[in-house]
Amino acid sequence: QVQLVESGGGLVQAGDSLRLSCAASGRTFSIFVMGWFRQAPGQAREFVAALIRGGSRTYYADSVKGRFTISRDNAKNALYLQMNSLKSEDTAVYYCAAARSLSDYASPPRYDYWGRGTQVTVSS
Repeated sequence: QVQLVESGGGLVQAGDSLRLSCAASGRTFSIFVMGWFRQAPGQAREFVAALIRGGSRTYYADSVKGRFTISRDNAKNALYLQMNSLKSEDTAVYYCAAARSLSDYASPPRYDYWGRGTQVTVSS
């Protein structure tokens, strides 16, 4: 099993920056893909960014490309999401997720482990 705990959410103004962190523990050696998803009230959970083991490949949703950066610190078993130029439409609960294999990095059902989420609220 793998446990994921997110932190770093909060209330910011449009244009501000925020960095989310995800601490992973347990059988982290089994993780092949780590990703960030978000879910706004009344909406489906949507893909934000993903990183393949080793950090050589990263993927982003079009809505965040150029503003968000996903990274990983293997020594700390941590995943990060640096969010710049935040917009009100970025308001959501952000979830960290991990998968043992890569089939569709943008599809929530393909992920095996999930954190409980951290709230990000961007006021305009």
